[in-house]
Amino acid sequence: MAEFNRAHLEMFFGVVRKYMQVRGPMGQKDLANLVEVGVSTMSRFLGQKTTELNPQLIAKIVAKLQIPIHEIIDFVDEEFSEKFVRLVKFYKDENSGGLAIAESVVSEVKVEEKKEMAKEAGEEKKEKSLKEKLDSLTPRQRAYINDFLNLDVDGRDLVVDVGAPLLRYIRQKEMEV
Repeated sequence: MAEFNRAHLEMFFGVVRKYMQVRGPMGQKDLANLVEVGVSTMSRFLGQKTTELNPQLIAKIVAKLQIPIHEIIDFVDEEFSEKFVRLVKFYKDENSGGLAIAESVVSEVKVEEKKEMAKEAGEEKKEKSLKEKLDSLTPRQRAYINDFLNLDVDGRDLVVDVGAPLLRYIRQKEMEV
């Protein structure tokens, strides 16, 4: 894949193994649980038995193990580095449990009226329901979403164009039943 430099793949895996030991001796199963992927997926990835390198999986590993970006930046293609850093930051923010969001809500409550506070609480509730929905997906459904998110904009639009009538049909059938 063009997003990562395969010449530095061994270096990347070495850094991952190092931080697996630094963050508390952990095996592949522990890392899989930490990154929230299947044990077999992690085993294939660390055993280099996958044909493609998944940017989300790599970014999540870097974020969850708190690997400094400068240690693995040679592994990331220059053109992809900015996007990769943003992806890692996203997963690090996910690790903090939305602490930044909670702090911004508290600061807004001090300044604005109680109505705004209720609005913020409602928005937070929506985010939780979306997270709950994502957590309830099967591994097959997560893989589909992952593949969808890895598409370019035109590919995503095509999938939406093809899938929208199908979704309308399914919703209509659910209402009739």
